Amino acid sequence: MRIVKEGWPFILGCLVASDLFLLGGLVWHLPFLIGLAALLFLATAFCLYFFRDPARVVPQNDNLILCPADGKVVEVVEGQDAGSSGPVWLVRIFLSVFDPHLQRSPISGKVRKIEYKAGKFLDARDPKAHIDNEQNRIEIVPSPQPSPDGRGRQSSGEGDIVVTQIAGLIARRIVCWVKEGQSVKAGERIGLIRFGSQVDVVLPKSATIKVKAGDVVTAGDTVLAER
Repeated sequence: MRIVKEGWPFILGCLVASDLFLLGGLVWHLPFLIGLAALLFLATAFCLYFFRDPARVVPQNDNLILCPADGKVVEVVEGQDAGSSGPVWLVRIFLSVFDPHLQRSPISGKVRKIEYKAGKFLDARDPKAHIDNEQNRIEIVPSPQPSPDGRGRQSSGEGDIVVTQIAGLIARRIVCWVKEGQSVKAGERIGLIRFGSQVDVVLPKSATIKVKAGDVVTAGDTVLAER
């Protein structure tokens, strides 16, 4: 199992502290230090589990929009987005502390814009979390699609896909691994949110949604929609 590099300070920190408390407890015969060592060892195991990067089989189909995050779909609604003049689909995904917290690109394309906004740290399930919390918005322009007659390439005309990383009550650190102007492939790792959080996705209204509220989804292989 691959572990993301951002997790190692937490893993090694807990492990070293556990070893030191265990050593102190054995040398000075202090049971409470041994108990603390056991708790820190459990914290080490949890951090290993939390920062895991599971392998995924990414569907090879340019018409698919993949899920960018592991978790549970809490809402699929028609709404408005600042980057679109018309109605769009909004899909909100809640990530518990037991889900992998990597985000993956839902499509192949180019990162048009990245916009970070400082904010609060409300529980990710709070109705205002997607508005008030610290967040990072990643806008991705789809790669041009082949023309029907096979001659040349044309734009899909479907519009940008937006992935917004939202910090939660425990999550206090959003990590973005891509830059503006960078090309990405569908399923490619684009970021990380440390501990409980939320990921919102903006999709063109013309997309056919394939998930519903309550569905458990995984990043990079669950199909979110078709375009």
